[in-house]
Amino acid sequence: MTEKLLNHRLEGPASAPPLLLGPSLGTSYALWDKVAPELSITHRVVRWDLPGHGGSAADLIGPGARVGDLAGLVLALADSLGIERFAYAGVSLGGAVGLHLAVHHPQRVASLAVICSSAHFNGPGPWQERAERVRREGLEWLVESANARWFAGDFTVPKLIRDHREADPGAYAACCDALAAFDLRDRLPEIGVPTLLVAGREDPATPPAHLRQIADAVPGAALVEIPGASHLAPAQCPEAVLTALRAHFGTAAGGARRGMEVRRAVLGDAHVDRAQARQTPFTARFQDFISRYAWGEIWTDPTLSRRERSMITLTALVAHGHLDELAMHVRAARRNGLTPEEIGAVLLQTAVYCGVPAANSAFAVAQRVLAEESDGG
Repeated sequence: MTEKLLNHRLEGPASAPPLLLGPSLGTSYALWDKVAPELSITHRVVRWDLPGHGGSAADLIGPGARVGDLAGLVLALADSLGIERFAYAGVSLGGAVGLHLAVHHPQRVASLAVICSSAHFNGPGPWQERAERVRREGLEWLVESANARWFAGDFTVPKLIRDHREADPGAYAACCDALAAFDLRDRLPEIGVPTLLVAGREDPATPPAHLRQIADAVPGAALVEIPGASHLAPAQCPEAVLTALRAHFGTAAGGARRGMEVRRAVLGDAHVDRAQARQTPFTARFQDFISRYAWGEIWTDPTLSRRERSMITLTALVAHGHLDELAMHVRAARRNGLTPEEIGAVLLQTAVYCGVPAANSAFAVAQRVLAEESDGG
């Protein structure tokens, strides 16, 4: 029998460092819509839904659930995807899951970001009362106050409000049970991974003092406060959250981002968009390798100019008879500032050192490409 998993969405190259993103109670993975696409440039992003929220089955948890139960579901999801060790960022209940993982499964968590969350959500009383009322009356009475609890000012995200309304009441109440029982304050000094705390200054549910308590207890932890942000900071202030997460999770994958920028500058958006559109799980690692190594390390090395690199590349492609690649790099050479006369001089040089037949084919390709460019502009 196949194990039932949390509903999730995968974004980014399969070979990139994995990053799991956890949601807040009452929301779906749409909470990360303004942040995840940017993070997926440098990471394999896995967004997941809480039980009974978004696309996750409600029966994944039941009454009396604990945050550890949710953490177990996250680990099962990671295992199903072949992910052994991952970076993790979570909001509110999703952040509590991250804290639990860092304490109880430190071998699985490479780095941690806890956003608008807490190590202790003000004791069991209010959460037990909320769970009981939700089981009796459903969620509509809570939806009415969602904007005030989640966002500062007149800001709203209709999709998230709709997710709140459509969540399963039983699963929502079980998540309240988990929050009621959650208290990791005494275990925080055990967390040994790089940890970032992100607080919304306007957050009434988990105000900055909650995040400061975690930052003070976790060795080496950093704290960022976002002005104007309430409880769902990734939705209300995505750029600020994105900046903090990029800085925290480091630039290990920054070569991919820089490489993609250079790749687009040299080859053009149209070519790169076509290559990305043709990408499959089979070719994803190769495309990531190109972006990281060829474009992110070699083409970004300032020792040679892009003009010089274009001339070298043209010569190498002629020598090996890679005529399809040659056509692409003739266009790139023009984009890098070479004139048709300079391209012709490079090809003439190849006739001496790579052979006349190779240069003959290369001239035919270059002439066609230059004619197409002339006709087009």
